[in-house]
Amino acid sequence: MHFLYKGSMKVLIVEDDIPTADYIEKGLREAGHSLDRSTSGKDALLLLTDSAYDAVVLDRMLPELDGLSVLKMLRAAGNDTPVLLLSALGQTDHRVEGLQSGADDYLSKPFAFTELLARLEALQRRRLRETPGVRRLVAGSLELDLITRKACRGNREVDLLPREFQILEYLMRNKGRIVTRTMLLENVWDYRFDPQTNVTDVHISRLRKKIDAEGEPQLIETVRGAGYRMSA
Repeated sequence: MHFLYKGSMKVLIVEDDIPTADYIEKGLREAGHSLDRSTSGKDALLLLTDSAYDAVVLDRMLPELDGLSVLKMLRAAGNDTPVLLLSALGQTDHRVEGLQSGADDYLSKPFAFTELLARLEALQRRRLRETPGVRRLVAGSLELDLITRKACRGNREVDLLPREFQILEYLMRNKGRIVTRTMLLENVWDYRFDPQTNVTDVHISRLRKKIDAEGEPQLIETVRGAGYRMSA
């Protein structure tokens, strides 16, 4: 099954029911997103302290520390990561309680993955709109619109595949800095490949052909022995 791509997210799944967590993970990876998993509220809080996520899928009923307690502690600490709360409790008062505890959205079990994905993507789009300075990334005459997921160089629209957009977004967010092949593999593919693999080189070569028209300066520089750098 293929899902409409809206942009790459890093998602934390907090769910102690393994089949449900597997179901969500499979769908998110197929949609081009990366993720971490946790089966307890306490572990989830540690992960959210140590790492940055675009969204959290949080089960309400968890061992040790329930989902509502995790939410309240997260918000009390000033963490505003969007949270989609999952629960078998679907009555109106349960949804209201979850939202008042700090959830950004509430989805009752059982659910269709397509709805969960659409809700996560809506949370991400809303966050991008509300965060100043993150709608567009610019490098020279190249622009990426993070809301519409479009790329343009000058007056020319650049047609990018989802993975190519992810690579370009990561390079542009780190404009002027050296980005190693390992960094790309871990942050774009969410895999830890053999660092000798040439998968990044192949994708960068294809990307250059799309963003650099004849006569235009090359924006992605190869730094010998290190990786790549997006021209500032």
